[in-house]
Amino acid sequence: MIGSRGRVTGTIGPGLIGEVLLNVRGGTEAFYAYPANGEERFEQGTQVLVVDFEEPRTVYVERWQPLGR
Repeated sequence: MIGSRGRVTGTIGPGLIGEVLLNVRGGTEAFYAYPANGEERFEQGTQVLVVDFEEPRTVYVERWQPLGR
């Protein structure tokens, strides 16, 4: 799970429980999501990187930054 790239489907931000779609086991699954630093905000469609995971379905994310940018 950690190191996976996903797409925000429900706004993530301080005080908000967001949602991210991740590719898992050959399919796509939704996970609750929070900003890793507790302060950033991610709108729908933003690509994010999973940096932490809590059972059963919660991830902490940072903004995806492709190499070379």
